[in-house]
Amino acid sequence: MSKIIVTADSTCDLGEELKARYEVTYYPLHVILNGKQYNDGVDITPDEIYENYYANHTLPSTAAVNVDEYLAFFKQYTDAGYQVIHVNLGSGLSSCHQNARLAAGELEGVYVIDGQNLSTGMGLVVIEVAKRVQAGMEAEQIVAEVEALRTKCHASFILENLEFLHKGGRCSAVAVMGANLLKLKPQILVDNTSGKMDAAKKYRGSFSKALAEYVADELKDRTDVETDRIFITHSGMTDPSILEQAVALVKQYQNPDEICVTRASCTISSHCGPNTIGVLYRTK
Repeated sequence: MSKIIVTADSTCDLGEELKARYEVTYYPLHVILNGKQYNDGVDITPDEIYENYYANHTLPSTAAVNVDEYLAFFKQYTDAGYQVIHVNLGSGLSSCHQNARLAAGELEGVYVIDGQNLSTGMGLVVIEVAKRVQAGMEAEQIVAEVEALRTKCHASFILENLEFLHKGGRCSAVAVMGANLLKLKPQILVDNTSGKMDAAKKYRGSFSKALAEYVADELKDRTDVETDRIFITHSGMTDPSILEQAVALVKQYQNPDEICVTRASCTISSHCGPNTIGVLYRTK
């Protein structure tokens, strides 16, 4: 039986407990802030990004892992006799997947999967890889099976406000003003064929009210949701009761075997800002 290492871009947001349970090794994306480069989740945190933004009104830029970096990362494992299965942030969002594929082409036994998603939408793909590795499956079969189920991994989020999206050039000042005046909480939906994001529904009222409507829209009366695990992933909540509410709502509508509450990485959080929360799950 071949020895297989499961690796993933740091944007999969699994959290330390699940990383350890499924023996996943991250490669951190790059965060450039005030002229200095950091490694996502290694030497910079989302809260430090927020602190810098409120102090200086500047946001970081993010950068993909380059081909040489992936090559060195994979080679340390192939030189030790391992095969590698790596899951990337969706190719519609980043050049990471293209770069990882180029690096894998220089080595034997490296398989690269386009996660076609972000955050724990991508994390769901990583876990499906890891479960099959732990079951003793061969790499080629794992890749084929997991690539076939990527579009069954669903990710969306609601935002308290559009401030960070606007500052990052992803929405207009007019949109921000309109959302504030109407007390709108927009939903961002991830296209699970590419990882690209687009605006979906708009919820009106308090964040608690918007969350209740959003989770109901995602999970209520659904019979196609896989109930082994549902993620609640957030970018840092100023009101902890929002997380408690989200957990209660997920239990109310689906009551899965496991609800995993995880914190989004710097790469994800720098685009949406604090007080962003999503429910992420697989369907049958």
